[in-house]
Amino acid sequence: MGLSDSFGPVRVAILGTGGIAELAHIPALRAQGDRVTVVAAVDVDADRLDGFQSRHDIPAGYLSLDAMLDTEKPDIVHICTPPALHADATVRCLTGGAWVLVEKPPCLSLAEYDRITEAERDGGPYAGVVFQHRFGSGARHLSRLVADGALGRPLVAVCQTTWYRDDAYYEVPWRGDWATEGGGPTMGHGIHQMDLLLAVFGEWTEVRAMAGTLARNVRTEDVSMAVVHFANGAMASVVNSVLSPREESRLRFDFTGGTVELTHLYGYDNTHWRYTPAPHVTADVWQPPDDVPSSHAAQLPFVLDAMARGERPPVDGRATMELVTAIYRSAFTGQPVRRDQLGPHDPFYHRLDGGTA
Repeated sequence: MGLSDSFGPVRVAILGTGGIAELAHIPALRAQGDRVTVVAAVDVDADRLDGFQSRHDIPAGYLSLDAMLDTEKPDIVHICTPPALHADATVRCLTGGAWVLVEKPPCLSLAEYDRITEAERDGGPYAGVVFQHRFGSGARHLSRLVADGALGRPLVAVCQTTWYRDDAYYEVPWRGDWATEGGGPTMGHGIHQMDLLLAVFGEWTEVRAMAGTLARNVRTEDVSMAVVHFANGAMASVVNSVLSPREESRLRFDFTGGTVELTHLYGYDNTHWRYTPAPHVTADVWQPPDDVPSSHAAQLPFVLDAMARGERPPVDGRATMELVTAIYRSAFTGQPVRRDQLGPHDPFYHRLDGGTA
């Protein structure tokens, strides 16, 4: 069901009170002013929960998600836990009548994603995924130009997430393991750039990939590379790494009418974009009407608007999970992967290493 602002602010609960809740979700919620009110927080660590409540003036704290849902009956729950907990918590919130905004990755497999979808109801509640790079003004402007045909036909893309994570980063127990993190940089780091790639170039049809564990003491990969073929004929190369001392997030889109590039690290504003028109183009189409950085604060209003209308939030997280799954399947099998291969009959549908790692 939709929620009307006339009935008062949207009642929000936060599950997980670690760094992402502190640094991203709380500022995004505060930016909404009186449109939302944070009524509760949940964490299994009582001391961390108490400190989080005190810093952010949150009236109720719970050590159990079930207890919070039964008592507070929030309109939406922001899920900020480690990835292995996302699917069960999302399904529990949906069946309890609460909408969900879940951190990336939304779950550990397509099987889990479909279980989440089955718990949704027409008109809500729905689950939205944090893919904030779609909602900065540069990405929204680019999507409009593509939809209008102003850049011509899409041809080539480069999608690069070359970051650096040292051995100490992987001392956190759930990181670097298929069972608890779901995957390595393909799943946990490059997913943001790949989501924006899909938002611009559309549906993919085939993936060919390689992956390896070259330097980190982890069970997952620490680098992957892929070539992606799109339904519109365009092609893209994708690189995901946690071994790159000079860190960079980069997307390059080549169209018949020009090249659009985005170079940043963990977030962008309009200054991070560059447009180069093709030699035959004289008009400057790259003129974003505003400057909104990519952030949780940029995405949250779209989620709240969808709630008010009783509509699914405007991010297709499954398409991105399909691409991630295809990269792993191709890397493990050494074979190209088509979308129609990623069904319940396939082991990679159920676990991103296909049960072979």
